[in-house]
Amino acid sequence: MFNEIKSHKGYFLKRSKNLLILSVSVLFMLYLSACNENSVDDNETDDQFITNVINGGYSGLNGEDDDLMYSMVSDFQDDGPVGDFDGDTPVDSLLKWGRLVTGSSVTVTITNEGDSIKNADITRTITGNYVIVGVVSGIVDTIFKPYTQVFHRTAVFKRINNTPHPRMNWRLYKVSMVDGRTTSPQNSDDYIQMQQIQVYKNGTLWNTFNGPDFTQNIFTTRKFDGAGIPEVNIGDQIKIVVTTYSAQSEQDIVAWHWGKRNFGFHREPFAMTNQTPSGAGWMRTFEKTFNIGTHHLRGRFNGFISASTRKSLYDDSPVEFASDAVGTPYRVLP
Repeated sequence: MFNEIKSHKGYFLKRSKNLLILSVSVLFMLYLSACNENSVDDNETDDQFITNVINGGYSGLNGEDDDLMYSMVSDFQDDGPVGDFDGDTPVDSLLKWGRLVTGSSVTVTITNEGDSIKNADITRTITGNYVIVGVVSGIVDTIFKPYTQVFHRTAVFKRINNTPHPRMNWRLYKVSMVDGRTTSPQNSDDYIQMQQIQVYKNGTLWNTFNGPDFTQNIFTTRKFDGAGIPEVNIGDQIKIVVTTYSAQSEQDIVAWHWGKRNFGFHREPFAMTNQTPSGAGWMRTFEKTFNIGTHHLRGRFNGFISASTRKSLYDDSPVEFASDAVGTPYRVLP
């Protein structure tokens, strides 16, 4: 009987010892994890964290408004030429066209307002090729127009906490529209500029955005009780009216570029509805009506409107490319 009790006692002592070792191991791993997290935060300043959010997003899944700056380039580019509409000489028949981004760089300048506000001035420069596939003199040809385009946007981050961890302290408070222009081979400001954009949702005027500097249009995120970025539902009918000022006598090319285009989403070409002589150029109005399709991804995106000279598409010279661009954030609801 004594030996049996002794045997049980040894068993329980051994089991308790194993549990103690396991508990200590778990605590030690948690400690190391915490130390590792602290080391990352301690080595990353608030400004570095905000710059990283602008360059790499907050969640990486388009689930947060903070991801809008990160996804600008992927939202805008076409990944090469895609089909749209036909044209005339010298490119006799325009088959496909689109932007192919080959490089991107960003400069972020951060200034403080007290201890609770950080203003970020964001300049993103993209380089690439404007690729046109068309029929020239009866022969299918591909034309490459190397270009540089500069985008400007502002963002405001607000402190929500005061911890040693920057990720826990700052969230996107306000974000502006994107204002972009080609600087090479032609400066689009000398050729065409968008002046105003009106957006109708389901037949009702929804938003009016004024330019030509569209960064003055700023959205306050809902996290801070603002109206938030524009929201649409699947099936909503959207009409966009764009007013441009052009120095060109030829009709310009205006198009809507879907954010995160897939499942057939690429571009929506606009139709010119009015033009009036103005100074040395023309004021023109373009319109497009479309529906938010069922296959559009849900989340936050940047939709872009481009306004390009006609020679940008219908002249095969690589030095003929001038394109204005305006981007607006929007959310597709589940």
